[in-house]
Amino acid sequence: STGLLVSIEASGYSGEKEHRLTELLKDWSVEKIKRMGASAVKILVYYRPDLKDLASQQQNTVNRVARECIKYDIPFLVEPVSYPISNEIKNPEEFAAVKGKLVIQTARDITALPIDVLKAEFPADLRYKKDKAELIELCRQLDRATPVPWVILSAGVNFELFSQQVEIACQAGASGFLGGRAIWQEAMPIDDANERVKYLSTVAADRLKKLTEIASRHAVPWYQKLGLTANKLASISEKWYQEY
Repeated sequence: STGLLVSIEASGYSGEKEHRLTELLKDWSVEKIKRMGASAVKILVYYRPDLKDLASQQQNTVNRVARECIKYDIPFLVEPVSYPISNEIKNPEEFAAVKGKLVIQTARDITALPIDVLKAEFPADLRYKKDKAELIELCRQLDRATPVPWVILSAGVNFELFSQQVEIACQAGASGFLGGRAIWQEAMPIDDANERVKYLSTVAADRLKKLTEIASRHAVPWYQKLGLTANKLASISEKWYQEY
C-alpha cells in the first residue's frame, strides 16, 4: 500500500574523494525497475556545481536515466548530495558557509533536466545558522530555483534537527520529506533483534508520525508546484489514448 522507490546507481562512487562520480549499477536498469513493479526510480548523485567538468558528467548520467524513465513511463526522483573539497574538508564552518549557494545552484542544474521530484539537502547547516527568518529565506530561494516538486532529505542529522528542517522547508515550499537515519539510526547498535524491532515500532514509528503531521500542516501539495489544482489531476481528453 506504500509507494516503492528503487535506486539505480551503484553504491558509493568512483574517482577521488573530492571528485566523486556516480555510476549506474551493472546489469540493472529502468526497464527492470519498472518490470519489478516499483513506483519510481531514484538516483543519488554527488554533486558540486562549481566543479564544472564533473558536474557535466553527473548531469549526463541523470539525463540518461531521465530519458529512460520517460520511455518506460515511470517517475524519476533525484537526490543530489554536496560534499566538502579542499580546505572545506578540515574546516566544516567553511563548507557550511557555501552550503546554501551549492544546494540552490544544484537545484537549478538538476531540475533543468526532465526529472519529476527533487530530493534536496537543507540549504544550511543549523550548527552555524540559527536565525529562522534567514533559514526560511534560503529555503524559499531553493523553492524558486526548483520548477518541480521537492522534498527535504535528512542527511543523517539527529531527529530534533530534522524536525526543524522539515517544518522550515515545508513552510517555504517543500512538498514533504524523505528521511532515513534521522528516524531510525539509534536502532542500529541494538544487538537484540526483539529490542531493535521494539524500538523501530515505537520510537521510530512515532518520529515518522510526527514528521508526517508537520508535513501535513505546512507542506505544499506537489500538484500546486506544477500549477494544478486537485480537481484537475484526473482531467483527460477523449483522445487520451492517442496522446498518451
